Amino acid sequence: MNKAGFSGKPQNSSNDLGDDIPVAVRDTPDATPKIWLQPRIMLIGGITGFVLLASISGFLFFVTAPRKTADSQPSPTSSAPTPTTESGNVNTVLGHFPYPEAPESELVTISANRGIRMRKAAAQKFEEMVAGARSAGVILEPISGFRSVKDQEQLFFAVGAQRNQTPAERAALSAPPGHSEHHTGYAVDVGDGSVPATNLQTNFDKTKAYQWLQANAARFSFEMSFPKDNIQGVSYEPWHWRFVGDRDSLEMFYKARNLKPAKIRQ
Repeated sequence: MNKAGFSGKPQNSSNDLGDDIPVAVRDTPDATPKIWLQPRIMLIGGITGFVLLASISGFLFFVTAPRKTADSQPSPTSSAPTPTTESGNVNTVLGHFPYPEAPESELVTISANRGIRMRKAAAQKFEEMVAGARSAGVILEPISGFRSVKDQEQLFFAVGAQRNQTPAERAALSAPPGHSEHHTGYAVDVGDGSVPATNLQTNFDKTKAYQWLQANAARFSFEMSFPKDNIQGVSYEPWHWRFVGDRDSLEMFYKARNLKPAKIRQ
């Protein structure tokens, strides 16, 4: 006869080994694989993110990087001589800038009886200016146009010696060879046909021709080269005018004008 409250089956039977494992432990999955995978997943994710970021950065650099094109290539340098500077001053000769000699193929005659020539563009505008002055009763007479370097040597050295002038004194009236605006074919000395005694004289500025030029020369793209107190230190020459009506003439003269010539010590 069993005692009350006592089961006939033993509580710890050797035939049921699974009961030796607590229920809480049996039902909980093994956490070891998760602990091992987490750092590996983080490492792989970091590497993938780095590669992706590098790829995006490379693509953006390729898209935004400047490319060399024909427009970005440096422009060829001009073959025309350019004044060089030293200590902020221009390497001039006695206050005059160097100028290239006009090619023969560019020169045409503006005064057949005196053989005066200018470059084609300047000659055309000068003849138009002469016609415009004539319609106003003014006679513009060309005195000198293109001069070669050889012609300038004769003018500068021979005439200077005849007049007992030093090179510095002569340079105030005439440019040394290689440094005259007349070499360019764009410059012309102008006189008043009614009063030839004023030719190449400062009192030319009292003539009708000069007054007409002052009022009208710019319409034909001419300007006076050496006004009073000019920065080159060249004597006042109201008769000397130059053409600045095309790209070549404009660059040639205004590059020189914007530079400061070296001081001449006598």
